[in-house]
Amino acid sequence: MLFFVFACLIPAFLISFLSTAAMRKLAPKWGLIDQPAQRKVHSTPTPLGGGVGIWLGVVVPIAVAQLTVLVILKTGISTSWIPQELVPHLEGVLYRSGQLWTVLGGGTVLAVMGLLDDKHNISWKPRLAIQILVAVGLVMAGVRGTLFIQQPWIGIVLTMAWIIVLVNSLNFLDNMDGLTSGIGLIAAVLFALIMLRFTGEPRWLVAGVLLVLAGSIAGFLCHNWPPAKIFMGDSGSYFIGLILSTMTILGTFYPGDAPTGESVASRHVILAPLCILAIPLYDFCTVMIIRLKEGRSPFHADKSHFSHRLVELGLSKRNTVLTIHLATLTTGVGGLILYEVSTWNAALLVILMILCVLCIVTILENVGRKNRNE
Repeated sequence: MLFFVFACLIPAFLISFLSTAAMRKLAPKWGLIDQPAQRKVHSTPTPLGGGVGIWLGVVVPIAVAQLTVLVILKTGISTSWIPQELVPHLEGVLYRSGQLWTVLGGGTVLAVMGLLDDKHNISWKPRLAIQILVAVGLVMAGVRGTLFIQQPWIGIVLTMAWIIVLVNSLNFLDNMDGLTSGIGLIAAVLFALIMLRFTGEPRWLVAGVLLVLAGSIAGFLCHNWPPAKIFMGDSGSYFIGLILSTMTILGTFYPGDAPTGESVASRHVILAPLCILAIPLYDFCTVMIIRLKEGRSPFHADKSHFSHRLVELGLSKRNTVLTIHLATLTTGVGGLILYEVSTWNAALLVILMILCVLCIVTILENVGRKNRNE
């Protein structure tokens, strides 16, 4: 298993690290510069386009891996160098390749749209329309879960909502150096751990994609850690959000052909993604409510986020980012615990813990908002 983990992480890390370094030089020439503004926290012009490095760090290793599997299966090359537990799953890689590349295609569409938005500041309406179209396309390609509900249309609607909300949640959180990239890294690692260790039989393909994503984000984070030398921009946050949302659906929100032995008691594990991503989802919901209450567009950028409130309380930007990362890791551990408990009563205790963390976040936000008003 260690061979598999490092084979996924290291190439993605190196490709992302090197391509992000290249983007730091190319972005200014292409006009991809994020200028300081009242609603932003950085004080110096900073290159955008780090999302290109993240995208390359994911797509290139997956393409090489799939090409390698294709050559092995078509030519009959010896598989002695591959861990034997992986050999029976090689054909499954090709079987799922259409669905996987549909996901990567959808991520590419959103990444390109985000890159254009970084340069031309596209209105939120066409961006949302494209997100909906991508979500519809993915659902039609089979990326959907039933959530153990008999009516298929409910699973379809909730799947689309999950994709769109998570894509925008990570985009909204991209307001401080290392914030979205750190949360994306934590979430990808935790989900990959679940797929490898907590699902009975490892789900190699989903875990592999998540590990590749984690390695790619880590390579970018080397350039994005405070003080950031480059931002991922909308292209990166959209791409990370789409990969995380689709992989959690394929790995946790079981489709209609899920194993029939799945017990009713273990169905509480569908709450694991909500636990791991509780912080970005909470921030997204509260920011939307604040903006609507104030009569503004829900997609109008401002300083209503949890991160801004912590800065208003006196935390440095670096400590603010670390605090949110630790809060995400705390709720994420709750998601892991759900796989270790067998009853809904125990699962409800985990959910209670997550709610307590969110209550702490609410208190800190309200204090920060009060200080700002005063």
